[in-house]
Amino acid sequence: MIWDPTNECRPREEIRALQLERLQALVQYVYERVPFYRQAMDERGLRPSDIRTLDDVRLLPMTTKEDFRRHYPFGLFAVPLKEVVRLHASSGTTGKPVVVGYTRRDMETWTEVVARMVTCAGVEEGDVAQVVFSYGLFTGGFGLHYGLERVGATVVPAAAGNSKRHIMLMQDFGTTVLVGTPSYVLHLAEVAEEEGIDPRSLPVRLGLFGGEASSREMLREIERRWGMLATDNYGLSEVMGPGVSGECQYQDGQHIAEDHFLVEILDPATGEPCPPGVPGEVVITTLTKEAVPVLRYRTRDISSINYEPCRCGRTSARLGKIQGRTDDMLIIRGINVFPSQVESVLMDIEGVAPHYQLVVSRRGFLDELEVRVEVDERFFTDRFRELEELEEKVVERLHTILQLKARVRLVEPHSIERSEGKARRIIDLRQ
Repeated sequence: MIWDPTNECRPREEIRALQLERLQALVQYVYERVPFYRQAMDERGLRPSDIRTLDDVRLLPMTTKEDFRRHYPFGLFAVPLKEVVRLHASSGTTGKPVVVGYTRRDMETWTEVVARMVTCAGVEEGDVAQVVFSYGLFTGGFGLHYGLERVGATVVPAAAGNSKRHIMLMQDFGTTVLVGTPSYVLHLAEVAEEEGIDPRSLPVRLGLFGGEASSREMLREIERRWGMLATDNYGLSEVMGPGVSGECQYQDGQHIAEDHFLVEILDPATGEPCPPGVPGEVVITTLTKEAVPVLRYRTRDISSINYEPCRCGRTSARLGKIQGRTDDMLIIRGINVFPSQVESVLMDIEGVAPHYQLVVSRRGFLDELEVRVEVDERFFTDRFRELEELEEKVVERLHTILQLKARVRLVEPHSIERSEGKARRIIDLRQ
């Protein structure tokens, strides 16, 4: 089923025409209403009338997370607070939180793009959707909640935490759709198994996953453990929250809501556009937001874009799997290492569990990488030679992919801390 055929199946030239019309209106809007953007454009000698084609988006200033923090809390808002019906914010763990707001129209837009996204994944009227994201200022929980209700699903706002209770609710309520971070849903599989319950015996048939980067191999592991279809979706608070893009049943890229978001893929070093299929930094311009419109937001996420129509019938461009972030990329002895690369290797090796951490340290003047990974309970043994062979296999596979010799430390099952939200993958001891 396609939720909004008009906007999801437009011919390519009509999509571009609509995006240009909305981009021109947006630039005029922010120039008049947001001093930050007016100053940035004036410094470039740029006027709204200079935006004549979609390629002219490259003339516009970029926006970063630091810009949000410098103008905390409401400096980037384009409307007075009395017109804002909802505020959300990031956790602020690395500084001032990023604060975003929504007008009534923004809330309607957000609900619609999420309804489109969850329908794309396969949610139907009558599904029971259990949300195990955190609620509160984080946009994930509420963002999915309203879109799921819009399509007619029964929403269970269970939130994160109290994992045994989640399993009970799945059994008692007949949960068919699970919404959360991939790492936490894998943890829930462990909890079910500890309670003597096979996750595959539960009625869950579909998973909607976001909130953290994960490899395709991790989603495959979720599918194996749960017997569900595991789909990926993408969004971030600065440009809306969830609803920017999401996978259909073919799992061949995430369909972008292009009538609301203009997505560029740029070389993070040069700022030049990457050709379709070539990874680069995802940069997003909001085309319809009223409260906090954003020009060219640098997400720091690494992905690629595909403009070919999908087998599902949608013509919207598709965002590739998020491969990592420019700001969580590790540089070890001159080699770029993303956690997702390590995860892909580990998920393909029988005998290790999908729980790991990357520990970076420095010996003398050289950086060293240690990969801590749990041994799967089914393969945990006190026979030293078997563990040694498994460790050697992991070292060899990582070296093949990363071109880097990493230390590997096999640890006992359940010894790596589980998170109810985003998994903590990197421990940097170099400071």
